[in-house]
Amino acid sequence: MRLSAPVRITVIYLIFGGLWISLSDQVVAWLVVDPESITWLQTVKGWGYILLTTLLLHQLVRQDFTRIEAANQSLEASYDATLRGWARALDLRDRSTEQHTARVAELTVELAQSMGLREPALTHIRRGALLHDIGKMGIPDSILLKPGPLDAEEWAIMREHPGHANEMLAPIDFLKPSLEIPYCHHEKWNGTGYPRGLEREAIPLSARIFAVVDVWDALTSSRPYRGAWPAERALGYLRSQAGQHFDPGVVRAFEALLARRGGATSVANHSE
Repeated sequence: MRLSAPVRITVIYLIFGGLWISLSDQVVAWLVVDPESITWLQTVKGWGYILLTTLLLHQLVRQDFTRIEAANQSLEASYDATLRGWARALDLRDRSTEQHTARVAELTVELAQSMGLREPALTHIRRGALLHDIGKMGIPDSILLKPGPLDAEEWAIMREHPGHANEMLAPIDFLKPSLEIPYCHHEKWNGTGYPRGLEREAIPLSARIFAVVDVWDALTSSRPYRGAWPAERALGYLRSQAGQHFDPGVVRAFEALLARRGGATSVANHSE
């Protein structure tokens, strides 16, 4: 039976301590010429014991922490693979948006990074972007896949999907920091969005960043009901909605990102 880390470390420590006491006492007895030398040698022996056992404990604990870190990384990789699977399943449900999720997740993280965000925030943003439409799992196919425009009643049902996302993800501890995007990415800078009508900085920054990328990708991708917009037209729309739908600062940061990437055209070259 494999011993747990605390038990294994304790057993090794006790064995080492017992051997040290036994062997060091023999060495002291062999070195002592007169009784007055015992005090000095016992002091040296004590400090030697402290030094060596400290080094031993450090090595044992470091090994276990390394194993724990590797296990955590493996677990996180499994979590992320699961999230990508969920996102892929949503894309497959609606073929018109296939690969949309992967694109917006990548670009959202890049934009957030350009705005100064760092880990662990970037990981939470990436996960939130992958799961931004997870709440649509609660929307009937008759509405989600309807080829024509939705009526008022159907729109009311569609607008429930951020709430569904909140209900689905809030109980999952490791996804709570990623919930801002699935729950808030339809809020608008001027307070006219849903589900809560948040406005300005009350909307989480991650959701404000994602909203710009999400609309950009939707406009510059082909859909069954329309062709992809040219990059300049899509960028013009983002500018026109700065201060209304979008955080103006995020729009400016996105424009700067496009410029650094060699222009809007290079980013928009993914029509389906």
